[in-house]
Amino acid sequence: MILSLDVPLIVEIGRRGMAMEDVLALQPGAILELDKNADDRLEVLINNKVIGQGEAVKVGENFGIRVTEIASPEALLEAAVEG
Repeated sequence: MILSLDVPLIVEIGRRGMAMEDVLALQPGAILELDKNADDRLEVLINNKVIGQGEAVKVGENFGIRVTEIASPEALLEAAVEG
């Protein structure tokens, strides 16, 4: 049963802290600089726990991620059930 759980999978491209004043001032078209270089690996998370890494790829007109590292099955299950 646990193998059919639906869990949120997140690919994090970067983080940035911002003052609420700056968040409220955001407009469409705004560009936010993140803490990673364009060619850095991206983190793959389940329930806010890093379970792997990968690199951005273009799939037709969409973006995707090529997984380059993944945690053990035990670590994956642990991340999935802790959420």
